[in-house]
Amino acid sequence: MIRILTRLGICICASAFCLYSYIDRQNQLTHLKIQIPMVEKEIQSLREQTKKLHYEIDRFESPSHLLELTRMPQFSHLRHPLLRDILTLGEGIALQEENSWGKDVP
Repeated sequence: MIRILTRLGICICASAFCLYSYIDRQNQLTHLKIQIPMVEKEIQSLREQTKKLHYEIDRFESPSHLLELTRMPQFSHLRHPLLRDILTLGEGIALQEENSWGKDVP
């Protein structure tokens, strides 16, 4: 009789542990499912902020805005470079480096 009760107790404990682990796993999944919409909103917000910042950068770097900046007193010391100060390279000319074996790398 004691053997049967011991086996029954072990079976009940094992079943309870399996049930607990299953419920715990379901709770974890539910918690993640709840977080998904919040993370999606945050991602959408970051994408919108990135678009806004790209727009601000483009607007700031526009030639008309840069010309306006040259008229401001704090930037009056800046001047356009002279033609002799401008270095131009023809198309198709690539810089080549020499690697550690002495061969040119394109």
